[in-house]
Amino acid sequence: MYYDHEHDLQRIGQMKTLAPEEFTAWARLDAIVGRKDGRIPLKHRELIAIAVAHTTQCPYCIEVHTKGAKKAGASKEEVAEAILLAAAIRSSGAAAHGSMAMRFYDEAE
Repeated sequence: MYYDHEHDLQRIGQMKTLAPEEFTAWARLDAIVGRKDGRIPLKHRELIAIAVAHTTQCPYCIEVHTKGAKKAGASKEEVAEAILLAAAIRSSGAAAHGSMAMRFYDEAE
């Protein structure tokens, strides 16, 4: 299930009331993706955000940044590549941690 989309998003809004300074800081940080005056073009910023959203597995970020990428001119093929690049990097973490497991196995009595 795609979470409880409507009610969960309302709860995020409640956090603005419950922790206004922290919420504002988070919102400002999140807004940097949409900067149009940065050195990285907006389309690329959105594609990076899609990749990161897939590694953090945030369904709301995936939705927002996929729509943002399309609006910024990204093709469906570019979105697919960004997702699969993220998948490749994420799977590399398992291999790296797997090497630690092999060491733990070797060290076990």
